[in-house]
Amino acid sequence: MTRSHCGRFRPLLHGRRDLLQAASCGFGAVAAEYLLGATASSADTEPADRRGTHFEPKAHSVIFLYMDGGVSQVDSFDPKPELERWQGKPFPNQIEPTQFNNIGSTLPSLWKFSQYGESGTPVSDLFPEIAGHVDDLAVIRSMTSAFSEHTNANYFLHTGSGLQGRPSMGAWFGYGLGSECEDLPHFVILNGGLIPPGGLDNFGSGFLPASFQGSVFGLGNPPVSDIIPRESAEQQRRKLDLIRSLDLETRSLYGRDNQVESAIRNYELAAGMQLAVPELVDLSDESKETQQQYGLEDEFGNTRTFGRQCLLARRLVERGVRFIELTCPGGNGDRWDQHNNLQDGHTKNARSVDRPIAALLADLKQRGLFDRTLVVWSGEFGRTPFAQGSNGRDHNPFGFSMWMAGAGIRGGTIYGATDEFGYKAVEKRAEIHDLHATMLHLMGVDHERMTFRSGGRDMRLTDVHGTVLTDILS
Repeated sequence: MTRSHCGRFRPLLHGRRDLLQAASCGFGAVAAEYLLGATASSADTEPADRRGTHFEPKAHSVIFLYMDGGVSQVDSFDPKPELERWQGKPFPNQIEPTQFNNIGSTLPSLWKFSQYGESGTPVSDLFPEIAGHVDDLAVIRSMTSAFSEHTNANYFLHTGSGLQGRPSMGAWFGYGLGSECEDLPHFVILNGGLIPPGGLDNFGSGFLPASFQGSVFGLGNPPVSDIIPRESAEQQRRKLDLIRSLDLETRSLYGRDNQVESAIRNYELAAGMQLAVPELVDLSDESKETQQQYGLEDEFGNTRTFGRQCLLARRLVERGVRFIELTCPGGNGDRWDQHNNLQDGHTKNARSVDRPIAALLADLKQRGLFDRTLVVWSGEFGRTPFAQGSNGRDHNPFGFSMWMAGAGIRGGTIYGATDEFGYKAVEKRAEIHDLHATMLHLMGVDHERMTFRSGGRDMRLTDVHGTVLTDILS
């Protein structure tokens, strides 16, 4: 019997034998999904107690200042006078395997340390501007990593796992907390020119829905390709309406699908970004004094680059973006990865970031944003207190320095300690999982309760680890 249809599909007639033969794999997939506990098709299906705040948050946004390559702790925030006694001599303690094993003599800091602020926190001459804000910083001197190679250490810092493919912390924050901004991504990477070793997987969504991956904003204007409309608003509106209707029809026919849902959200977000992004990066409404404060007129190109990133980070916080990461400038400098020429390399890198970061901290305070923004400064590991060759330092994951400031942080605090040479954490040893747990805690999230079911297991950013560093909290 012939039946009329709308023309959008063609009916296919099958007997029972044809149906069983064609659907046999489907039955197996249903069984496998049940046995393996496959990932939920959409974040919206997650239990309510696994998403959203579990208690009153202190912070609403995070600015992660990523110091690519690993800053030397004994040259920045962890002075070790004992190194002076052993200068030029073989390192007296047991040496762990290093990345290159080109081990030289004991190497003291090439910069002088001074105490700053009411807290008397020591900071080296590398960071004279940041030093003026030490009473706002909680310096963690006992951070450790499980990896001594850049790529795996970067995955560990960004995702809580040293293996490729897990969701970035920014993706977790967006999944757990959503966004306070409809027209901009919840997770933005301001790329200064150096994508971390390990590539864009540091910012990926992993097994979370694709809509939670990070959006990379480049140095150009506009910072996102094809963000400027090439057609009239009416034409664009008609296209979006058509896409939406097709997506909704697909949903009605086949049910909710993670990829389709992510595509719908991404189309809607992209449309909003076409208006929001040009306005975001237009700094003409910023005073000349503010632009100078951030170093946008500095003679050193990398300072101008990072200064613009820091200013954009503040503007993103003002617009409600949840998680912002800044990468290092890629101009006439390099990562903090000085296996040789330590003095020249660290000097240039510090000059790139010192003034802009100090301006960011001051500006957040002035605008009433400091108490709702968590600022985190860290690399993937530190560097050895003995030389690589004669004038460099190798990778050191056994004890390094980082700092946090802003919402919920007890400023003027020093947490933990390394040994007398600044080599290994010996007091209040902290792990990357502890950092993530503390960041989530300040955002009002219990890191043990924010999970996503994948592969038959409730996965979380901190895996089965993580302790909140309560000593640095206000």
